[in-house]
Amino acid sequence: MADGEKIIPINIEDEMRGAYIDYSMSVIISRALPDVRDGLKPVHRRVLYGMSELGVSYNKAYKKSARIVGEVLGKYHPHGDSSVYDTMVRMAQDWSLRYPLVDGQGNFGSIDGDSPAAMRYTEARLKRLSDEMLGDLDKDTVDFQPNFDDSLEEPSVMPAKFPNLLMNGTTGIAVGMATNMAPHNLTEIVAGIVAYLDNPDITVAELMEHIKAPDFPTGGIIYGYEGVKQAMETGRGRVVMRAKATFETSKTGKDQIVVTEIPYMVNKASMIEKTAALINDKVLEGISDLRDESDRDGMRIVYDLRKDAIPNVVLNNLFKKTQLQSSFGVNNVCLVKGRPMTLNLKDLIHYFVEHRADVVVRRTRYELAEAQKRAHILEGLLIALDHLDEVIKLIRSSRDGDVARAQLIERFALSEVQARAILDMRLQRLTGLERDKIVAEYEELMRQIDYLKSVLASEELQRGIIRTETLEIGERYGDKRRTEINYIGGDFSTEDMIADEAMVITVSRAGYIKRTNLDEYRAQGRGGMGSRGATSKKDDFTEHLFIATTHEYLLFFTELGRVFWLKVYEVPEGGKATKGLPIQNLIQIPSDDKIRSVLNVRGLKDPDYLENTFLMFCTEQGTVKKTPLEAYSRPRTAGINAITINEGDRLLDVQLLAPNAEVVLASRSGRAVRFNEATVRSMGRSAAGVRGIRLEEVEGNRVIGMVCVADPTQELLVVSENGYGKRSELAEYRVTTNRGGKGVRAMKITDKTGMLVAIKDVNDGDDLMIINKSGITIRLRMKDLRIIGRATQGVRLLKISSNDEISSVAKVTADDKEEGQEGVEAPLLVGEMAEGAPGAAVLPAGAEFSEEDDAADEEADDDLDEDDDAADEEDAKESAEDVA
Repeated sequence: MADGEKIIPINIEDEMRGAYIDYSMSVIISRALPDVRDGLKPVHRRVLYGMSELGVSYNKAYKKSARIVGEVLGKYHPHGDSSVYDTMVRMAQDWSLRYPLVDGQGNFGSIDGDSPAAMRYTEARLKRLSDEMLGDLDKDTVDFQPNFDDSLEEPSVMPAKFPNLLMNGTTGIAVGMATNMAPHNLTEIVAGIVAYLDNPDITVAELMEHIKAPDFPTGGIIYGYEGVKQAMETGRGRVVMRAKATFETSKTGKDQIVVTEIPYMVNKASMIEKTAALINDKVLEGISDLRDESDRDGMRIVYDLRKDAIPNVVLNNLFKKTQLQSSFGVNNVCLVKGRPMTLNLKDLIHYFVEHRADVVVRRTRYELAEAQKRAHILEGLLIALDHLDEVIKLIRSSRDGDVARAQLIERFALSEVQARAILDMRLQRLTGLERDKIVAEYEELMRQIDYLKSVLASEELQRGIIRTETLEIGERYGDKRRTEINYIGGDFSTEDMIADEAMVITVSRAGYIKRTNLDEYRAQGRGGMGSRGATSKKDDFTEHLFIATTHEYLLFFTELGRVFWLKVYEVPEGGKATKGLPIQNLIQIPSDDKIRSVLNVRGLKDPDYLENTFLMFCTEQGTVKKTPLEAYSRPRTAGINAITINEGDRLLDVQLLAPNAEVVLASRSGRAVRFNEATVRSMGRSAAGVRGIRLEEVEGNRVIGMVCVADPTQELLVVSENGYGKRSELAEYRVTTNRGGKGVRAMKITDKTGMLVAIKDVNDGDDLMIINKSGITIRLRMKDLRIIGRATQGVRLLKISSNDEISSVAKVTADDKEEGQEGVEAPLLVGEMAEGAPGAAVLPAGAEFSEEDDAADEEADDDLDEDDDAADEEDAKESAEDVA
C-alpha cells in the first residue's frame, strides 16, 4: 500500500443498497416525475427556460431547433441531444399536448407515428401560453439553483399562472413507481379553481360539476363515467376512450363507418394496419374495404361494409377488437415538496393554488421593495427641488462629484442613493412641469406601496389576485371541450347484450363443456326411457350437469380442492351434434384434476353478501368445512386453493348455505346423517375441515351427495345406480346431536337397486333430469312421484340396460309452458353416440311402467320396513357412541 493510502472496508450489500437508493431518488426527482406546482419535469423546464433566455418568445422570429437544443444542452441539461429535441418536439405536437407550449415550424411528426425531421431542418419558438408559464420569473417569484457546473443558475420551478399538470397531463416511469396523468379542459379547470378559491372546503364531487372529465387533444368519446369518478376521487382510475364514428352511405349505396376522431395516444397508421390484418384473417367480419382519407382538414378513416353487414354490429366488433376503443390508466403521481405522492383532483388544485399564493406573495414583496426604492429616490429629488438654488450653488462650488455627493448628504440628510440620483438628474427636470410629474409619480407610488402592504397582510386579497389572474388566463386561452362524455357507457357491459336465460351446462368425463338452452328439454312421464341428450364418443359420457342463468358466475371446484371462476355466457353454446369445448380452453385446470362441483353466484362485489354467505364443503371420505364466500370473491385466472384435501380423499360437493340450514350427507351404502350447519364452525380457505359422517366399512363406500336445506318441510330424493329412487320427507331423517355419526338408512340397498348415486332436495315444483353413462336423458316431474317411506327401496325411475348405469342427476325448476309436452325429444348435450353403444336401442321415449311393477316394488318395501326400523334404532346407538 502506498504511503498515505487508506482502505476502508465496506459491506457490499450496504454499498449496493445506498447506491441504488441514490439512483432511484435521482430518477424520481430529477427525471421521471413532474412537480405538482408547474407540472413540468426538469427537462421540460430547462427547454422552456433555455428558449426564454435565447429570446425566442412568441412575438420573435423562429430559431433553428439545433440552436435551441445546443443552448439547453450546453447550459442546463447535460444529457443526450435527442432527449432535449424529443421533449421540445412533443411540446409542439397538438395531438400530444392539449395546450402546446412550443410553436414549431417544419416537420414535427404526425399522429401516424412519423418521426420529426432532424433538428437542423426545423425551427421553433415559444407559444404565447408559455409566456404565462414564465411570467414574473424576473421578480424573485421562485428559487433558482446552480446548473450542472455551477456556472449559471436555473429556476427550480416556474411561476406558472395556469395548472399545467391538469391542462396537459404527463407520463413517466420512475424506479418503483410511474405516473400517467390525463389532460383536461382549461375553461373547466378555471371554473374549478375559482370554485375552490370561493370555498376551500369544496368536495371532489362538487369540483366535478366544473371539471367534468379529462379532455384529450385527439377528441373522441369517454365511454362511461365510473372510471373518471374514481380517478378524480382517488387519483387512480381507468378511463375508457372510444373513437368518434358515424354511419354514412357512399355514392354507390354502400354502408360506411367513418371515424373522425380516435382515442388519445393511439397511432393511427398502426391501428389501421392491425385492423386490416384482422380483416384478412377473418377475425373481423362484414368489412369489404378500409381507407385512410385523412388530410389537412382533419381525420377521416372509412370502413366500407358488405351488403349483408349490420353497421352497429361491425362497429361494436371494431371497438372490441381494435384500438378504436382503448383505455387511459390514470395514476396521478407527482412530486409534492420533493416527495412523490398520489393526488386526487382537489389535491392538485390545492397545491397549485398554494404555489400561486407563494408566487403572488414573493412578487408583491419584490414589487414593494422596488416601489420603496423608487419612492426613496423621488423623496430625494423632491428635497432637491424644494431647495433648488442651494443645491445648485452647492454643486457648483464643489471640486468634483464625490465632494458634491458628500456635501449633499451632509447638508440635506440624504442617502447615498438619493444624492447620486440628484447628481444624475437632467436639467430638464428642473422645470415646473417636470416637478409636477415627480410629485404625481411619488403620490402614485405611495398609493401602490400601501396596496402592496395590504396584499401582504391579507390572504383574502391574495386569493382575489389569484382568482383574477386565473380568470384572465381562461378568457385568453380557454376553449370548448374536444372529448365528449358518454355517462352511461361504462355501465353498458357485454352482459347487457346477452339475455338472462336458464342454461343447461354439461361436462363430460373427458372434460368437454357446453351450454344448451333449458327450453330445449321437455318433461316426460316417470319410467320413460328418455331422449337422446348427451352422447359422446366411446369411453366418454356426461359426468356433470349444472343449471345456471347466463349472467351468473360459475365457481368451479375441483376434486383436488381448487376453485376457478367463469361467467356462464363465456361457456360455448353447442348444438345437438356438438360435444362442446375442452374445459382447459376456458379455465386453467391441470390435466390430473377434474371438476366436482359448480356454484352459481349472481355477484362477487357486495361486501355484506360475501361476508354473510357461507359455503359448505364435503369430501368423499365424509369431511365437511364451512367457509365465508368472501374468501372466494377475488377471481384469478389460474384459480386458488379452496380446501386442503387429505391424502386418499377427494372433494365431492360444495353448496351455498342458508342460515340455520340442515345438512344431509348420504353414502353409497345407503346411510344418511343430518345435522345443523351451526355445529360446523367457520374456517379459513386453507383449512381441511372436520368429520361430517362416519362411513360404514363396505367395499367402495364413500359419500355420494350433500344436501343443504333451510325449510324443514323440504323433501329428499335418493336415486340408486340401477334407476330406483324415492321421495321422502326431511323429517324422517332425524337430526343427530352432533355431526360425525353413521346416520340412518336412506334407502334399502339390494342387488336390484344397486348402490346410491345421488341425493337431492325436491318439491312438487321441481323436475328431475337423469343421465346415464350411455348418454340417455330423461326429465321427470316431481309432482308425479309420490312420497314414500325413508327406509324403502323406492320405485323405478328409469329403465336402463343391464350393462348401463346412471351417471348424473340434476334438479331443475318446472316450466309452466311445458305442460302437455311430454315425450318431446331433447337435443344431444355432449358429443355423438358411438354406433352400437350401450343403451342405443331401448324402449321408446316416454314409455310408462305398469301399475303391477309399482305394486311389486311397494310389497317388497313393506316386507323390509319392520327390519329397517330395528336397524335404525341400532344405528342411532352406534352414532351416539361415535360422537362420544
